[in-house]
Amino acid sequence: MPVILIANPKGGVGKSTIASNIAGYLARQGAQVMLGDADRQQSAARWLALRPPQLPRIAGWEFDGKASVRPPKGVSHVLIDTPAGLHGKRLEALYRIADKILLPLQPSLFDIQATYDFVQTLHDLRRQTGHKPALAIVGMRAKEGTLSVEQLQHFLQELAVPVLGQLRDTQNYVQLAARGLSLWDVAPSRVERDLAQWQPLTAWLDE
Repeated sequence: MPVILIANPKGGVGKSTIASNIAGYLARQGAQVMLGDADRQQSAARWLALRPPQLPRIAGWEFDGKASVRPPKGVSHVLIDTPAGLHGKRLEALYRIADKILLPLQPSLFDIQATYDFVQTLHDLRRQTGHKPALAIVGMRAKEGTLSVEQLQHFLQELAVPVLGQLRDTQNYVQLAARGLSLWDVAPSRVERDLAQWQPLTAWLDE
């Protein structure tokens, strides 16, 4: 049962957007998905509350960050949406149970700096615990041809972390989230560009 952690200490980078769409993708593939929300804002939990009952089921999970907590039996995939400012013992507890950690990152100087420090913390945890979850980064709200995206691309080249591409800045995510939907819950023709950008990410999830 893989546990996928969506993490970045910076707020507003798109963690809940990534978490909800990954959950939607896995559920559409027939997985028994549980989406845990460790964020006080409970964005992922609110998204679940809006999800239409006729769609592939995604279960919720009140995860408090304790290493002893385990999801119920029958779950094939666990996603955990984490809060801003994640650090210390709570980060270590989540790190220890994660099989994969995905870092969403926006193209801004402040987000880049915070993510750089966070990646170093994750490397420290790997050395301290001996646990080695797969780590990857995905760019968020990227606007092609902008200086901020160029800066982000330069920064990503400096990190020894796989980059799964960049997701464009589009209202599709906002409109779908408001209805409890993911990209995989609507006609592919409506979100064709976005599904194409997700292909490296879904390939990483399927590994």
